[in-house]
Amino acid sequence: MNYHEKGWIKFAADPALDAWIKSAKSDALSIASDKTMKAKWLRCGETWFVGVNTLHNDADGAVDGIPLTGRAVDFINQNIKIEPIKWDRAQVSVCYEGYPQEWDGESEAAFRFRRNRDAAHVDGLLGEGYPRRRFLREFHQFLLGIALTESPAKAAPFVVWEGSHKIVQAAFARALRDHHVKGWSDVDLTDVNKSMRRQIFETCQRVELPLRCGESYVIHRHALHGVAPWEKGLQGPREGRMIAYFRPADEVLMERWL
Repeated sequence: MNYHEKGWIKFAADPALDAWIKSAKSDALSIASDKTMKAKWLRCGETWFVGVNTLHNDADGAVDGIPLTGRAVDFINQNIKIEPIKWDRAQVSVCYEGYPQEWDGESEAAFRFRRNRDAAHVDGLLGEGYPRRRFLREFHQFLLGIALTESPAKAAPFVVWEGSHKIVQAAFARALRDHHVKGWSDVDLTDVNKSMRRQIFETCQRVELPLRCGESYVIHRHALHGVAPWEKGLQGPREGRMIAYFRPADEVLMERWL
C-alpha cells in the first residue's frame, strides 16, 4: 500500500537534512530548557514538552538560513502540495522517560485515554469549553515529523491508525455536506468524532512509527494518530525524544482540504 492508501509514509535518515537537523536541534534544546517555555509548555507531570509553534524557522522551513530539504519534502511537493507551502513554525515536541504521568490539567478519563489509547486525535479538531465539544478550527495540509534526537523505539513512539484517514474524510463529508464551507468551524463534531474514532479502533491497524535521528514521516491530514506511552523502565537520551512537527494550514483551499 502507498501513502494514499495507508495515510502515512516513513523516510530513512537523509543526509540532505543533516545540517538542518543540527541547527534545529540546537534551537529546540534551547527552547525546551528555557524556564519561561517550560512553565508554559510542560504537561503530563513534566514528561511532555508540547512546544507548539516554537521552533525559529522561517516561512520556507529554514532554520538559521539552512533550508528544509530532502526526500520527505520532495515527496510533499510532488504528491500533496496544491499551492506553494507557507511553513508554520514547527512544534518542538519532547517526551521524557515516564510519559505520560497524571497532572492537574487533565481529568482521570482523559488521562486513561492518553495512556490506553495514545490520546488519539485528528489534528485541527479542537476541544473547547466544559464539557468538551469539538470543532474544526485548523485546516492542515499534512503533518511532517522530523526526529532531532536518537531514541529507543519504545520511547513514546508516534502512533497512526492505518487507513483511518478514509473513515475520517467520509465522516466529515457527511457531517459538513449541508453547511457552507465558511461555516464548517461552527459545526459541532463531538459525536461525529466519537463515532468515527470507535469505528477506527475496531477496524484499522494501529501502527507505531518510532524515529531515529534524521528519520521522518509524512502523515495524512485526516489520519487518526497519537503518541504511545514511554515503555516502563526504558532509558532514553537526557534531552528526551524530540521531534519537530510541521502542520502548514491553508484555509483558502478548504474545499480541497476535505
